Amino acid sequence: MPAWVSTILLYVLILGVFYLLLIRPQRKKEKQIEEMRKSIKEGDEILTIGGIYGKVLNAKEDTLTIEVGADKTKLKIARWAIGKKLES
Repeated sequence: MPAWVSTILLYVLILGVFYLLLIRPQRKKEKQIEEMRKSIKEGDEILTIGGIYGKVLNAKEDTLTIEVGADKTKLKIARWAIGKKLES
């Protein structure tokens, strides 16, 4: 077997391992986060990526209106800014 064939096989093996260990798990995690963001509805408690806790008052396609703090301040945020959905 020529030397260049083994070199090509080595590169293919490295790319395969890279895909299995890094790319595939990252895509799976991104898909789970996207599904969580799409499932947010009115009444859910959330944490934004900026660290703000709030309760969803109004959920539209790309934006949410949340209520934060004891004085019930309302904020309008983008749906992509949701860090996680809190369990009540």
